[in-house]
Amino acid sequence: MTQRTAPCPNCGAPIAFRWSSAVQTTCDYCRSILVRHDVRLDRVGVVGDLPPDSSPIQRGTEGRWRDRPFVVVGRIVYEYGRGSWSEWHLRFADGTSGWLSDAQLEWAVSALAEADDLPAAAGIRVGQPLLHDGTRYEVTTLTRARYRGVEGELPFEYWGKDEILFADLRTETGRFATIDYSEVPPLLFVGEFVAYDDLRLTGVREFDGWPAPR
Repeated sequence: MTQRTAPCPNCGAPIAFRWSSAVQTTCDYCRSILVRHDVRLDRVGVVGDLPPDSSPIQRGTEGRWRDRPFVVVGRIVYEYGRGSWSEWHLRFADGTSGWLSDAQLEWAVSALAEADDLPAAAGIRVGQPLLHDGTRYEVTTLTRARYRGVEGELPFEYWGKDEILFADLRTETGRFATIDYSEVPPLLFVGEFVAYDDLRLTGVREFDGWPAPR
């Protein structure tokens, strides 16, 4: 894809889009959060300092999921009682997008799925079943997390959020889903847990302790 570029409305630095459908991005120079309206960029905030992490993933990392090549173009960072995790935004070679969840070196790839009649946040419970596309999921954890920050390209506006409820679901065969209650109606993301080596990642960060010795 030919990269699309536009000047940052705050500092004038060139902003290049890896993904043509990106709605939000950040300026690497002045740390502005920018929302895209066709060819115009509007500044809506400033990126705060993100917490340090031990993930090898970074923007520009490339990999494969189910033989579908992807490149990491952005992320959302959340904090909760046990620490923080990142949701890395993926641009697939076919132009679609997905997410790579990176939580304490547990990896899951998912994509937005159409779903009607998801349970309301006030009524959802651990152990509750959910049938989606003929597959039975069960709610395994409920997590209240605080939005910490963003970087890079995202498929929607996402900044300045408050506390968010996530319901994680699993199947007996390793399938994975998350209900994201940051929107009304809530969003459903469906995918699977994956082994790090199966992602065949390149362009990862290298630092003390990573790659882990074999």
